[in-house]
Amino acid sequence: MSKPEASQDLPARLLNDAEMIEACRERDFSEIFKLVKRAGIYPALIARRCELTPSRVGEVIKGQRIIKDIAVIERVADGLHIPGHLLGLMRREWEDDQHPSLGAPSETGLAGLAPTPDELWIASPGEDLTDPQFATTLIESQLPLHYKSANYFGARQPLATVVHHAQTIDRLLRDANGSTRDELLRLGSRIAEFLGWLYQDLGDFPTAGYWSDRSMEWAQEAADDHMQSYVLFRKSHQAASQANAERAIGLARAAQRVPNLTSGITALAVQQEATGYALQHNPRAALAKFDEAHEYASQSAEDDPPTRLDTSYCTPTYIEIQRANCWIDLGEPLRAVELFEEEIAALPQIYRNDRGVYLARLARAYAKAGEPEQGAKAATKALAIVTQTGSARTLAELEAVTHAAAPQRNVPAVGTFIERFEIVRDRLAT
Repeated sequence: MSKPEASQDLPARLLNDAEMIEACRERDFSEIFKLVKRAGIYPALIARRCELTPSRVGEVIKGQRIIKDIAVIERVADGLHIPGHLLGLMRREWEDDQHPSLGAPSETGLAGLAPTPDELWIASPGEDLTDPQFATTLIESQLPLHYKSANYFGARQPLATVVHHAQTIDRLLRDANGSTRDELLRLGSRIAEFLGWLYQDLGDFPTAGYWSDRSMEWAQEAADDHMQSYVLFRKSHQAASQANAERAIGLARAAQRVPNLTSGITALAVQQEATGYALQHNPRAALAKFDEAHEYASQSAEDDPPTRLDTSYCTPTYIEIQRANCWIDLGEPLRAVELFEEEIAALPQIYRNDRGVYLARLARAYAKAGEPEQGAKAATKALAIVTQTGSARTLAELEAVTHAAAPQRNVPAVGTFIERFEIVRDRLAT
């Protein structure tokens, strides 16, 4: 698509408007088009700029059609000159010729980051002195620390730096070729996948999906089969988190069809298929797949084909914690309690963020088993962690605990927990 004319820019006041920023963050194109129309750009012009039909724009405005396709989202961003960060996209090409993107930053999307120095002025290929090989080596060396930071402190801690890494790789890819390009693509795929996970932990599924798609695109261009399988596993995890059992199972199966996988990647994909079956309330299929995943996770990695992916977290303990969560979905909360209590005790300290999620699920299992005081005790521990990590996963689990425990609110421990949860939830929402 050709670069839009400068006259197509939206008014600065609109891009800084709180309603517009929120609508972009949510990718609510019905509201976005309404606000753009209010600014004087009518549906026919919106359609022409975004390469849509007027009738389709009208349907979007009325809420009869939802825009989800990433290619269409990018056309809207380019056609209306909505800065990429507002919609959780990479910086758009036409932004290179302009002043840094307008619009107040949001809390979770790419918009949550102030412009970095290299965004304030974009050098031409001959003027950019960045050595791609040095940058690749440096970024790759920092990844393990970012993983640990997210595992312990939560997704917000490394987010700004990791997004900057992705922006750097995207910029370097514009002129890279040969083996240098292949290395950038492989590393970029890992960075983008990690961003998908960070945004999922923050509860921003549209942006998480965008980065997972970007990771898959780079992995496919790099012919990185292991990464493609891992991204399919992650997308299955996103589907399961949104209770889409059929999609979770389908993507997990697709991940397993990639040849010559490591035992760790296979274990992750198989347990994700098991999770899908649990969501379908199919205990026989779920438990069989969990047993299979446990077997893969127990295998030595010495004979595995080489890979740069770090799946060391996929241990038998990890698999059994996933099994425990599914016992809740299968209507066996006491079995879930027993497994959670045993496996959480064995969880390394570095996984504090996940520990908060698992304690919240333990609390939910206790609540469903009719043991409100024990549930409140576990939930209070999870609440203490989420105040430090800000994990939307943990908050969602604790929200479910409050609903399950509401009838026992007169129990002192339960009432105290619910009051504290409401304070923390409201504080994290601001």
